[in-house]
Amino acid sequence: MKDLNDIVKIEKAIAEKYGEDTVMNPKHYWNEEKEKDFIEQLKELSKIEIINDKDQKVNVDGVFISKKLLNRDSNRTCPVCSIYSFDLKDDLYMNRFECCQKCYIQWIEGRQERWKAGWRPNKNENSKK
Repeated sequence: MKDLNDIVKIEKAIAEKYGEDTVMNPKHYWNEEKEKDFIEQLKELSKIEIINDKDQKVNVDGVFISKKLLNRDSNRTCPVCSIYSFDLKDDLYMNRFECCQKCYIQWIEGRQERWKAGWRPNKNENSKK
């Protein structure tokens, strides 16, 4: 543990270089009136955020959907073949390779290095599938 005198020396050096406010405890300037004002500001801000969240719509394939209805945790549409899947096995492939299990078997299996390097099937190849 450092000697308390060393800590005081460091604080004095900081205060000399950057000013007295840098070593003051933040509670020094806080009082009950500021606390009440701060809480009121938080309440107003939360009301504004709630209103904004309710009104926000997101364009999904040409259709505007309320942002509250979208679940960002799970993307169920394969970016390679554009098929929507409920299959839980596809979650593994979507997380690791950003495609469904069928696309993994057709385009990636045995060619993972090419996929990781950025190769993707073009639309003509994909439509032959």
